[in-house]
Order: sequence, then structure tokens, then C-alpha cells
Amino acid sequence: MQSASPLPIWSMNVPANLTGIDFSDHLSYWGKGIPAVMVTDSAFYRNRGYHTDRGTPERLDYTPMAQVVQGLFAAVKALEE
Repeated sequence: MQSASPLPIWSMNVPANLTGIDFSDHLSYWGKGIPAVMVTDSAFYRNRGYHTDRGTPERLDYTPMAQVVQGLFAAVKALEE
């Protein structure tokens, strides 16, 4: 992902009781024993408008969103090789 996107990338393991760590689809996979990865920009820890009526399209920054898609595409493609 780092080779395909200028975004800073961090990886971390956090305790399961950290608020918000289970706010994504990956948890359903983990519950079935299927490996999954959560990719996040820290959601409501970073953006107080996350999942509120203040989360409107004009408040989104589409350039980094596209860079995330490019990075994820490159990471998944590398798994196939």
C-alpha cells in the first residue's frame, strides 16, 4: 500500500476493548475465524462529524479517499502475484 499511495501508513495491534475497534465489517469475519484487515483513518477520533448530520459530501476530502483506494488496490493485487 505504501508504494502506491503518498498517504502515511501505520500498522498497530490494539486491545479488543478499545472503543471503535469493532465498528467495522472486519469483526464479522474475525468472529468466524476468517482473517480480515481493518483500514481506518480513525473515524470519530479524528472527525467529530463522522456518522452525524455534519458528515456531508462537501466536508469530505476526496483526494486522500482516492489514494486509499489506489493503495488498497495495489496491496490486494500484490497478494495475487
